[in-house]
Amino acid sequence: MNDNLSIKEIIEETKAYNCMQCAKCTSICPISRLDERFSPRLIAEKVLLGFDEVFKEKELWTCLTCAACNEKCPSGVDYTRFIRELRARAQKMGEMGTCAHGGAIQSIMRTMSNPNLSQNRLQWLSKDMKIASKGKILYFVGCLPYFDIIFEDIGVNPLKIARSAIRIFNHRGIEPVLMKDERCCGHDLLWSGDVENFEKLAKINIELIKETGAELVITTCPECYRTLKLDYSEYLGEQDFEIIHLSEFLSDLIEKGELEFDKAYQLDSNVTYQDPCRLGRHLGVYDQPRKIISKIPGMRFSELESNREGSVCCGSSCWINCGQSSKEIQIEKLREAKSTADLLITACPKCQIHLKCAMVDKTGKGPKIDLEIEDLTVLTARALGYLI
Repeated sequence: MNDNLSIKEIIEETKAYNCMQCAKCTSICPISRLDERFSPRLIAEKVLLGFDEVFKEKELWTCLTCAACNEKCPSGVDYTRFIRELRARAQKMGEMGTCAHGGAIQSIMRTMSNPNLSQNRLQWLSKDMKIASKGKILYFVGCLPYFDIIFEDIGVNPLKIARSAIRIFNHRGIEPVLMKDERCCGHDLLWSGDVENFEKLAKINIELIKETGAELVITTCPECYRTLKLDYSEYLGEQDFEIIHLSEFLSDLIEKGELEFDKAYQLDSNVTYQDPCRLGRHLGVYDQPRKIISKIPGMRFSELESNREGSVCCGSSCWINCGQSSKEIQIEKLREAKSTADLLITACPKCQIHLKCAMVDKTGKGPKIDLEIEDLTVLTARALGYLI
């Protein structure tokens, strides 16, 4: 698809014309459950009836694009893609959602779209970490170095995920390729309607990856995974390198008997797992993270009530329109996790950021929920004996 599609083409490409107005999408939508003014069905109806005001309404930007509605739609409407294309058209009209964090993250992403930009992206590596500039396996770090700085005040350290990934690769005798000028994958720009800068980022990253000779690209971020695997191919054609999430890589090693955990490093915890929207509903990766968790010594696993295809989103998307409904979704998710286990395992940096943000109530008026949250990559490294 491209950002020049007409309304008719958007409707046809996403099969929105199949909408039967049954409202199953609205009934399953996590935003609709908390805000009666929001309805995926109603947005689709307005577009189908030709009401242009939909492009000026905040509801267009409130959608989480979590794909819960796609799971329930009996007519096969690709609603998340429908929203993405509408946003691209809306941005061409000068419309935009409300940026969180003062728009700092959007500014960083757009800055990285400059092909002449020179970065210092690898200063977080310690001297004993072994990496390469060329090779068959490439680790795509994503925006973790930037998130690490921006969200320090809420007790999040996203670079632990990247350091853990390197430790795991090195443990297996792999010196992964890291790109000193890697850019943001462009996920948030694409899903907030900025197709032009998304394509700039995609072209730069593809060229940089090709220069390394990488045949396999591994991500620890589900949004990077989805973007590199599906969206780069959609907008710029099929690529000649494979893309997988680290949980798939590790699960495969465990299946082959090539990764075993030392029982001396038991992580004694009652744990549960949050299925990220992009990793789960968007890409169908459910079993692999659970296989890893089941093999880590000392972990006693229980499922959240909302899990797998029925998992509830962490409540925010693309760093836009993070309002009261988002916070209520996050608090509900934290309460569900707290009633299930002592430790919530995530496999997406943003899930951890959003949920930990909800626990930091600077007003002193919100509910206090004390729950440990950690990324699966970090826990895997710890189970291998590394102090992260």
